[in-house]
Amino acid sequence: MNILEHRALRGPNYFSRYPAILMRLDIGELEERPSDTVPDITERITALIPTLQTHRCSVGRPGGFLERLARGTWAGHVVEHVAIELQNLVGFSVGYGKTVDSYDTGIYNVVYRYRDEACGLAAGVEAVDIVTRLFNGDDIDMAAIIDRLKTVRDAHMLGPSTASIVDAAKRRDIPYTRLSEESSYLQLGHGHLQQRIQATVTCRTSLLGHSIAGDKDWTKQILGDAGIPVPLGQICESLDEALKAAHLVGYPVVAKPLSGNHGRGVSTDLQDDQALRAAYETAYREHPSVIIEQHIKGEDHRLLVIDGKLVAAARRRPAHVVGDATSTLQALVDQANQDPRRGIGHENLLTRIHLDEQSHRLIAQQNLTLQSVIAQDEVVYLKSTANLSSGGTATDVTDDLHPAVHHAAERIARLIGLDIIGIDLIAETLTRPLEEQAAAVVEVNAGPGFRMHLSPTHGQGRDVGQHVIDMLFPDGSNGRIPITAVTGTNGKTTTVRLLSHLLRHAGRKVGMACTGTIEIDNHVIMRGDYSGPQAAAIVLREPTVEHAVLEVARGGIMRRGLGFDECDVGVLLNIGSDHLGEHDLHTLDELARCKTVVIDAVREGGTAVLNADDRYVLEGQQWARGNIIFFTLDPDSRAIREHVREQGVAFTIHHEQIVMRQGRVEADVIPINDVPITFEGHARFNIANALAASAAAYALGLNIADIQTGLQTFHPTPGQNPGRTNLVAADGVQVLIDYGHNVPALEALDELVSSLPARRRISVASAPGNRRDEDLMALGAQLARMHDVVFICDPLPRGRAAGEAAGLLRDGAASAGAACQLEIVLDEHMAIERAFDEAREGDLLVLLIDDIDGAIERLRGRRFSSAPTAESG
Repeated sequence: MNILEHRALRGPNYFSRYPAILMRLDIGELEERPSDTVPDITERITALIPTLQTHRCSVGRPGGFLERLARGTWAGHVVEHVAIELQNLVGFSVGYGKTVDSYDTGIYNVVYRYRDEACGLAAGVEAVDIVTRLFNGDDIDMAAIIDRLKTVRDAHMLGPSTASIVDAAKRRDIPYTRLSEESSYLQLGHGHLQQRIQATVTCRTSLLGHSIAGDKDWTKQILGDAGIPVPLGQICESLDEALKAAHLVGYPVVAKPLSGNHGRGVSTDLQDDQALRAAYETAYREHPSVIIEQHIKGEDHRLLVIDGKLVAAARRRPAHVVGDATSTLQALVDQANQDPRRGIGHENLLTRIHLDEQSHRLIAQQNLTLQSVIAQDEVVYLKSTANLSSGGTATDVTDDLHPAVHHAAERIARLIGLDIIGIDLIAETLTRPLEEQAAAVVEVNAGPGFRMHLSPTHGQGRDVGQHVIDMLFPDGSNGRIPITAVTGTNGKTTTVRLLSHLLRHAGRKVGMACTGTIEIDNHVIMRGDYSGPQAAAIVLREPTVEHAVLEVARGGIMRRGLGFDECDVGVLLNIGSDHLGEHDLHTLDELARCKTVVIDAVREGGTAVLNADDRYVLEGQQWARGNIIFFTLDPDSRAIREHVREQGVAFTIHHEQIVMRQGRVEADVIPINDVPITFEGHARFNIANALAASAAAYALGLNIADIQTGLQTFHPTPGQNPGRTNLVAADGVQVLIDYGHNVPALEALDELVSSLPARRRISVASAPGNRRDEDLMALGAQLARMHDVVFICDPLPRGRAAGEAAGLLRDGAASAGAACQLEIVLDEHMAIERAFDEAREGDLLVLLIDDIDGAIERLRGRRFSSAPTAESG
């Protein structure tokens, strides 16, 4: 088998409303070998992956997939189920999948859900290898496969602290985006409502507070001056200074680096100079400045304060084992590490105990070796610090805090100035005030770990991630800004630009992405084709955006999905013949299903805006979610009458006015002649675009006055709507610039072109080479019917030989039988120059081109020759 394509669809897509992996798989010779021809395949796969028994498949009950396997199914279908189950086996709960054949024999589109993109892709690769080996009768090492997938999982998974915040965000329907695959840097929410975190450091975390927490001596100074008990000690720059400090403070002492975390370099309960010398070297490796301070007798506690409120407390104990009178110390450590709750790093609730230099020193101090048999119930400590990351344990004591300790913790958070703070407190107990016992705050932590509170070894877990979300998103906010997604075959860019204009005039800060640019609050920040999911991500990351208006093209949907999980308004303009034959979309019905992904992604309570004049759009309303607003050029259509009668909203035209209808109410919006982009009603396609934008604006809360003002101030100029029906006068020649590259677009444009008075109509046109031969021929025929002279160029071969697409356009034009002069000039700029040279006063130039700015620049100051008179002719 051969994987032809393999990628993540990051959002609603053609195959699923949820993120999924798409694998285009060529099963090769296995097309002739369904599973029922493979000996013992059901028994072998069940032995390898017993949990496949739970897969229902299309049978609809547990074991359904195995029944299908026994009856006979294709290898691609088996890959789908194995890829799903491999993810489950490494901790990602997924269940959805589908496998569909393509127009090419032996090639299948295998689709399956994922939680982690890297792991989902890796599971697909492993699944292909497993299924290939199953069909070939080869051996399979499942343990090695699972280990490889766990390595991928561990390299990309969020740590428990960040994951707890993300889980809390999901429960509140707050979207999140991972901004870096290598770290826990995340964006929660969109646009101006977003908040960013890295692990448990938030965008609100004070830089000053973070700096104080990172300097243990500075922390002690601030807390000591405020009357909070802290241990005596000093910073030392050399071993001699450390020894002097220890004698001054008095043994036992603690040695620790001035800056550090996770207990690295910390040694406690040092009883003499010899122990201090070894501990000093350990601390020095972490930081050149070492703190020597008095050792406080008592238990190690962690107090967690979020947004000024204490939310959790835990008693921590260093890594240790308890004797049973028969096992050696080494055996006890091995037994402890076999606890299924222990893993490597943060993969499990507890961390495996690693015996390091510090451990061997502590063991020796207790007059033991690894071969010593430990007495019944004797506790042997293996670390001097109680960090979970070094194998320690935690017991929840949140409900045991004395009110005075509770108050002290919240006061410490205010003194340091951190929104999330972990306070390390040594105390005999938290049930009595600190001043009544031996107690001291030994350090505070910015960005503290949550694991000990989420899943303590003993006691009740605390959902501390929820407190972070409540702090960042108060009052129930879900951090979402309104998203409008516009799709269709033609008119997308104009509708997006017009809707953005309407919103800006109503006072909204808009992030817009379309074919041409990304604009933030009317400022261009990027130029290019931004009609896909990458553009959506850029807009939604922008911190000032209040509304996102996004053009959504077929290619982006098929390649990567929408790039967002849901939208407030989805607009489906029309379905026309374009791009057929790409991405396995060969019919208008398939193209329509692709486009309906946008209206299928409308959130509950949102709105789908649909073109009631388009048969495929009307049929596609079965996929529409939320409310429906129709727009139509035919106010008497049956669909509109029925919709309005049921109190549905529709935007249409009546007595040369754009109107809104609902029930028995008809509200005038604006006369068509007052909408500049309609060219006094001759550009009917732009009347439709104006209706669509008005309907979307109404769904977003704009009133009729807002819509009216926006419509009458949006002009078909290169400044406001570049490359979309821009009519420019130049020295007696009218120049119409547009981006029509398919037959439906040119048919719509023909009405406007015919209405403009002209001696001759001269065009420069092309078409991308990735269109079907028949589509290029039809486009050429339409060009010939519309114009007197056509210069055909070929700027975008896209897989064809240079000039091949132009030749098909010429052949199509010639077949139309129109009296049209044809000339091929492959370079677009040269073709434009030829058209300029050909044009005379009174002609209409129709430039269906890509380089709009270049053409306009060439027009400036150009003098066209006068038309020849009868005498001169």
